[in-house]
Amino acid sequence: MFLQNISKFISNYRYEQATVESVTTVKAAFLDFLGVTYRGVGEPASQIACNTINEIFHGNLNLNLKASVIGTNIKTGILNAGLINGISAHAMELDDGHRGAQIHLGSVIFPTALAIAEAYDLTGKEFLEGVIVGYEVGILLGQIVNPEHRNKGFHTTGTVGTFITGAVASKLLKLDDGQVLNALGLCGTQAAGLLESDHGGSMGKPLHVGKAVYNGILSAYLARNGFTGSITIFEGNEGFLKTMVVDGEEYNIDDFSLENVLKDIGKVRVRDIYFKKYPFCRHLHSSIDTALKLKSSIGEEYDHIQNVAIKTYSVAADHNNYNPKNIEELRQSLPYAVAIALVVGEVSADDVNQLIEYGLLDNYSTVDKVNSIKNLVDHMVIVCDDKLNELYPDKRPSNVIIKLDSTFRNGVFQNITFIPKGDFENPFQLRELVDKFKGLNPQYDIKNLTVIDSLEDYTMKYVVQKLNR
Repeated sequence: MFLQNISKFISNYRYEQATVESVTTVKAAFLDFLGVTYRGVGEPASQIACNTINEIFHGNLNLNLKASVIGTNIKTGILNAGLINGISAHAMELDDGHRGAQIHLGSVIFPTALAIAEAYDLTGKEFLEGVIVGYEVGILLGQIVNPEHRNKGFHTTGTVGTFITGAVASKLLKLDDGQVLNALGLCGTQAAGLLESDHGGSMGKPLHVGKAVYNGILSAYLARNGFTGSITIFEGNEGFLKTMVVDGEEYNIDDFSLENVLKDIGKVRVRDIYFKKYPFCRHLHSSIDTALKLKSSIGEEYDHIQNVAIKTYSVAADHNNYNPKNIEELRQSLPYAVAIALVVGEVSADDVNQLIEYGLLDNYSTVDKVNSIKNLVDHMVIVCDDKLNELYPDKRPSNVIIKLDSTFRNGVFQNITFIPKGDFENPFQLRELVDKFKGLNPQYDIKNLTVIDSLEDYTMKYVVQKLNR
């Protein structure tokens, strides 16, 4: 059985098996998660979730096993902390992910690992064991089911993310093989998340993440106490693959080559994750990078742009909202992402918030830059390019073509990006991740982050106390 082998890997994995590269990468991912989550806890989605949990529990957030809500002085139950931190980690579209697996990983892994590791005061090594297990299992499962799963309308971070959090929680709770198997079976029947929430401009997208964390932790605890789950929930005739991946009635488990996949389990995959610079959906980042390259030639003469053509792969081209009504829709809008890059340049969360304050999402604005952005959007066309589409999902290409008017060169500028900044082949340096952290949280004392360098030497209560000052 497929999940039995996954369960054995989870329960048997040890910190000593990790490569230096894996440990270094997950520490960088931990730093990135913290920066995004510290800022994200102030987002409306996180605040509403926190207030709702407080309401449900009648103001009593002080339970026996306590974990921190990152970026606040609140300590609450493990499930509640995981839920809120998961929402906060994904609320700004700035969390890490994996191109091939098409999933955000850190935003489900770290809230799970932190909640349990802090509550039980586990060691830094135990924490890292759980984190690495989460990345390995998550990337493996994501690559099995995608792109078909995503193309059917499922948000992999919510669906596969539930398996991931179950794996992390099971590892940190030290479940045996059978208990892990039951936990994963319970995760599979709770796996949920529809992309309509993403593109519909709702807060459902970060809720997928918070609920994946919540359901994975719940599954592990239930399994520890003897609650059973289906051991064939992944590959069975009415399981995950058949109902949420396969297109049509024909279902042949051999098509997924699961035995060959299992031979690769535990190999270094975590190094292949990407980090995000811009607060937009990852599918828009190649276009943003390309627009920034072109801006270096055009400079501040963006009002002379006559039209813009964006040629890209179909999934990116589908992000074609020309009239976003709220910040959630804006983060999924390809034309606005490119227009903002051409006018503003490097796009930060603060830049986006200021533009919204100046009327970006309103019918009328008196701010010249806002009107320039809207004008560019009106003169923009998005094209699904067949040749570029063939390169997806191995690459995420975008070719941006700009035509200038006759008063300024009367020329055509174009450039193409195949892999956006932040992927393994086009990586950020650690200092860039630190700069991202500082940009999101200018009041935070960066010296506190040095505890991450020697995480193995401390218990996680101390680490969270140090980081959450």
